[in-house]
Amino acid sequence: MANESKETLISGDKKTPIVYFVLPCYNEVEGLNHTADVLRQKMTQLINESLIDSRSRVLFVDDGSHDGTWELIEKIHASDANLFGGVKLAHNRGHQNALYAGLMAAYSAGCDAAISMDADLQDDVDASDEMIKQFSEQHCEIVYGVRSSREKDTWFKRNTANLFYSVFAWMGAETISNHADYRLMGKASLEALSQYREVNLFLRGIVPTLGFKTGKVYYKRGIREAGESKYPLKKMIAFAIEGITSFSTKPLKFVTSIGVLSILVGLGMLIYVIVSVFTNHAVIGWGSMMCSLWLIGGFLMLSLGIVGEYVGKIYLETKQRPRYYVETSL
Repeated sequence: MANESKETLISGDKKTPIVYFVLPCYNEVEGLNHTADVLRQKMTQLINESLIDSRSRVLFVDDGSHDGTWELIEKIHASDANLFGGVKLAHNRGHQNALYAGLMAAYSAGCDAAISMDADLQDDVDASDEMIKQFSEQHCEIVYGVRSSREKDTWFKRNTANLFYSVFAWMGAETISNHADYRLMGKASLEALSQYREVNLFLRGIVPTLGFKTGKVYYKRGIREAGESKYPLKKMIAFAIEGITSFSTKPLKFVTSIGVLSILVGLGMLIYVIVSVFTNHAVIGWGSMMCSLWLIGGFLMLSLGIVGEYVGKIYLETKQRPRYYVETSL
């Protein structure tokens, strides 16, 4: 009888895991109250349906905001300390580091799974129901939230996003197309993630390399309720470069190929000049000379830039500086 009760308890624990929602925040004071209200309703529904344990929480991670975001997080925590928690980083360290800090805080708190999502709630929070079911019932250790369409994006953003995923795949790095950072990770995958010590974090590339059984949940991305996007074009380009150079050495090989091609073109031009001299067709070409100089100069600058990206990453990794400091937590 005791064994039967133990088995029932274990079965119950599997059906009702402790789940933490982890939301990185940077200057989100305009929309955070709305986010808290939505997540309060969602958590209540999940608990009532016995999909998650009543000890589950929402964890806001303040990434060095300067608009009163942390003060608002403290107020939300004070309204329901059991449901809402917070982590304040001592300085702005970027979205990926803030997300990692939140995931590690959730892991340290003893959660069974953590769901990461953006604080603007453009990710459909209702998709978390299916994520939790796949985790509990199908034993998927990682469940990715994947956008079913990009019809709400501008033509430019839609096509540049598709180009990024195509280039990333071509360079041999693992990624999930149309997946950002909306995902569920179980305790085992969080433990594996904690072993990654690199400074240059790109979780969209790291998580697929962890292994484990995975699943996907498709959803439609909504619109931002308040505030402005924290990823303008400049940051998106920087993020793409960060991802590519963190997971592939093909750009370096591409530079080598361009160098070989340039040498072959130079040899071809040399042969052409020699033949022209012997056939009395030599013409002093200032224009062609200048074009050649600019072309070669451009390739050299591009090559130095790509190599510089990798040298810079090596420089940062060898210093072994901590990714972030947690100033306080709730």
